[in-house]
Parts: sequence; structure tokens; C-alpha cells
Amino acid sequence: MSALELLLQQLINAVSIGSLYALMAIGLAMVFGILRLINFAHGDLIMVGSYVALLLQVLGLPFPVAAVAGVAASTLAGLAMERVAYRPLRGAHEIAMLLTSFSVTIFLENLAIILFRPTSRPFPAPAVLRSVITMGQLRVAGLDLIAIAVTAVLLAALTLFVRRTNIGIAMRAASQDLLAARLMGINVNRVIATAFAIGSFLAGVVGLLWSARVGKVDPLMGFNPVLKAFVASVIGGLGSLPGAVLGAYVLGGLEILLQGLLPSGLTPYRDALVFAILIALLLLRPNGILGSTEKEKI
Repeated sequence: MSALELLLQQLINAVSIGSLYALMAIGLAMVFGILRLINFAHGDLIMVGSYVALLLQVLGLPFPVAAVAGVAASTLAGLAMERVAYRPLRGAHEIAMLLTSFSVTIFLENLAIILFRPTSRPFPAPAVLRSVITMGQLRVAGLDLIAIAVTAVLLAALTLFVRRTNIGIAMRAASQDLLAARLMGINVNRVIATAFAIGSFLAGVVGLLWSARVGKVDPLMGFNPVLKAFVASVIGGLGSLPGAVLGAYVLGGLEILLQGLLPSGLTPYRDALVFAILIALLLLRPNGILGSTEKEKI
């Protein structure tokens, strides 16, 4: 493989994994931008959608139907999470909200363990997601191209939604000052529910792509993606949607770069080096790449 083909191969890998991190990080950033809540239970929405899609495929439904149902299940679970767990605590101390997010995480993971057992299960993906495109010595997984394309479409749609629709503008206003938005007549319950719905929808999409990528589902599968999404949000500037996207691609690029440069004996420590780089970055830019000392804005 030539140097150019190797560079292109690694670039596609970095953009693909960065795209999944970006979709996850946006959900975290939207909720944090409005409620100042780091919702670690967001990762378990990946698990909810993946298990629903798996169950429906086992029952004989085609993958497209199972995929739509899985994304819908993640969206509904996110809305239920906001209504039952977070809305009653709105206005409480941020620590109480954070502890609640951990409680929701533990509840959903243990519920999945009870229903589906703690062992992982294979996730059947259609042939298009398992295909490999060969161009010379360059081998590109069809899943990588699909992940990049889906992320590009969803990011474009989200940008138009946030900037051109009334509810999107209301979300931006609420991220500036939630109390002032309420006093101006904005229905903050609707705004917050919309933020959870959008983030949960994106988590459902990530769940399908992530499960197809690793080839399995398990009750704890949401931990690693949400942790990486949180890191991406911090890198880009917590609470900023452009920052979350930028941080996700920076993180994906770092992971692929270190995987290619590190000796085989040090590859298992890749994540540790990524976090070390994160610490160094925060020492130079405590508010992230696009963050500022002002209140975070969507």
C-alpha cells in the first residue's frame, strides 16, 4: 500500500469513528447547554435501541423495520427519561441532577441484564453494512462510508433545525438563559423535551451503527461511546454544538493516529494516551477549543 493510500485509509477510519462520536456528543452538548446536566445515561439509549432492533430481527422482521423501531425506542426512552427522572428535579442542585443520571444508568443497565442476561449477543447486520469496497490496495468498509454519509445528512438537518425553526431558535434562547426564556413566554418544557428527543434519536442511530461495527450488543455497551462523547465535548467546548462536532473528529483522529504510530506493545494503552493529551489540552485551553469564559451556548 502506497503512502497516499495508507493516508486515505486512515483518514476514512478517523472520520468514520469521529462521526459516531459526533452524533453522541451532540446529544450531550444539547442537554448540557440548556440544563447544565451531563447526562451519562445518554449512553444507555444506544443499548435500548440496539436491543429492540435485535429482538425484532430475531422475531423475523427485516432490518429496515427493526432499525426504525430501534431508533424510535431510543427516542421514546429519552423522552421518558426526561419526564420521569429529570423534570421533577429541575431547579435542584447540579450534583443532584448528575447523581440522578448515574442512577438512571444503573437502572437501565440492570434492567437489560435481567431481561437479556449479562452476556453479549451477536448483532446481525445486512450485507450492505458488512460490505468492503476495494480500490487497488485500499479497502474501505461500507459501514464507514454509511456512517460518514448519515452523519453529514443529520448534522446538516440539525443545523437547519436549530437556526431556521421556531423551536430551534427557542432552544438557543434557552441555552443562553433558561429563566429569561421562560419569562419571555417560551415553553421550556417543550424545548427541553425536544432537546432530549433529538439527542435520543441520534443515540439510536449511533446504536445501530455501533452494533453493526462491533458485531454484538450487551447491557454495558453504552459506556464507552458516552465516555468518548463526553471527552469530545470537553475537547471542543462543553455545551457548544460546533465544539462537540469538532472535538469528536479531533478525538477520532487522535485514536487512529496513535493506533498507527504506537508500537504493538503500547496499542492497549491508546486510550490512556488520548486522555493524557486531553489533560494537556485543557491545561492550555481550559474551556476547550471553541469554548469561552462566557456561559456555554448552543
